[in-house]
Amino acid sequence: MFKITYKEEICPTIFAMKFSAPFVARNAKPGQFFILRVYEKGERIPLTIADYEKDEITAIFQTVGLTTYLLSYKDVGEYVSDIVGPLGTPSEIKKYDGSVVIIGGGVGIAPIYPIVREFKKLGNKVITILGARSKNLLFWEERFKNIADEVLITTDDGSYSMKGFVTDALKILIDRGEKISQVTAIGPPIMMRNVCNLTKPYNIKTIVSLNSIMVDGTGMCGVCRVEVGNETKLTCQDGPEFDGHLVNFELLFERLKMYQAEEKMIMNYLEEKRRILNAN
Repeated sequence: MFKITYKEEICPTIFAMKFSAPFVARNAKPGQFFILRVYEKGERIPLTIADYEKDEITAIFQTVGLTTYLLSYKDVGEYVSDIVGPLGTPSEIKKYDGSVVIIGGGVGIAPIYPIVREFKKLGNKVITILGARSKNLLFWEERFKNIADEVLITTDDGSYSMKGFVTDALKILIDRGEKISQVTAIGPPIMMRNVCNLTKPYNIKTIVSLNSIMVDGTGMCGVCRVEVGNETKLTCQDGPEFDGHLVNFELLFERLKMYQAEEKMIMNYLEEKRRILNAN
């Protein structure tokens, strides 16, 4: 059992939660994740480690399915059944001559935080791009301003800062002649693909973190397989980070659709139950 030590709804449907998990916290590195079960017979879901300190790990999640919905109703002092981690291959952090551009879109903003921090510790010039659909879904802006050399923000609807997408901000950097040694992008798959499409003609190294469907997280089930450079890779073992220019995004999109109907059905059911309870 793992105790919840902090909980906050930082944006509509987006929660920050800390767990007491000493082993995971002491061994975690940027780019890694953990597997969580809310209840003993519940679904196993992967959550990226958004931060780690002392004996606690931080996760940011959005209520998009049954398990995240159930997790959102847990309170500080309560417990989740299982946490397994840290899992996955850590981010490759090193010193570059040029700038490192690190992009987070949606809840993908959270996992880039330790990556930005560690790149900066090595003396890199780090430029961060944060993207959200609207201002009310943007979080941790001040955190990034405290560690990055420059922070650019885009919102799809123009409700805050630059109207547009993260690729628009990245193109501004390219056009101004910024010497970019590496781009790291984490967020919705369509966003990561668009970033890769932009950087490829400029031959800018681009790393993406894939969010394929996952079950055990240790390489035993093969559910998280993806195609990278015409080879089958396991996100949990070989990733989650890969060379974005080699990822078969179309295959990833197809695999991510496998349980959309079931997810939509259960969320509609839960919303109806909540509506009835609120009405009473």
